[in-house]
Amino acid sequence: MPRYGAFSVLDTDSQKGDALQTTIHVMRHGEVDNPDAILYGRQPGFGLTPLGKRMAQRVADVLVESDHQITGVVASPLLRAQQTAAPTARAYNLPIESDKRLIEAWNSFEGVAVNKNRAMLAHPKYWKRYYNPFKPSWAEPYTDLVSRMTAAVSDALHKYEGGEVLMVSHQLPIWTLRSFAERRPLWHDPRKRECALASLTSFQFDGATLKSVTYWEPAGDLLLQAEDMVPGTSDAEIATADEDDAN
Repeated sequence: MPRYGAFSVLDTDSQKGDALQTTIHVMRHGEVDNPDAILYGRQPGFGLTPLGKRMAQRVADVLVESDHQITGVVASPLLRAQQTAAPTARAYNLPIESDKRLIEAWNSFEGVAVNKNRAMLAHPKYWKRYYNPFKPSWAEPYTDLVSRMTAAVSDALHKYEGGEVLMVSHQLPIWTLRSFAERRPLWHDPRKRECALASLTSFQFDGATLKSVTYWEPAGDLLLQAEDMVPGTSDAEIATADEDDAN
């Protein structure tokens, strides 16, 4: 069984044992206030728009109304992730734990207004950055993303065994984690990521063995109003621009 961090990747063939069942909901942050359309990456600031805050609140409301028993809330230290985690933390009277391993992927295009004109990425001055799209050579390696994300999930799995945890992160780290868990190649077409704003990718564990992965969009109807988005697929069938397109 392939392993990374402290848990086994998706195993649907083994029989469920007597181990405790734990669910890790990995949530992408809500819409970000990004008027200059830059790839903001790890830059400080960049909080949620009013719509982004509504998305975060919607997720908290759905979790409560559908009787999910959240026992821990963990978030990337970036402002947009902390603000996204806040409504769920309030709803369950829990603190927000910050985990730097959930942070956005670093990217050499950070700070560039690529969302205003994506054709600029094809300029010859950038070609030297694209020598290895499978790593990728212009951003944080996929293997590094897997390493830190699995470590973060593994620690939450141990700490909150038998409960449900909300972990707020960013699109590329979440999609890379899911691709690894489902035994798919880590390199991919950004337009095909299934990780919309405020979506949940839920990992269900039997002990330390991952049994299933479920993707859902509690705030899916609000995506139709969003301006700061990412190429990819969603239940709302939205595909527009955001910070991770260059990955």
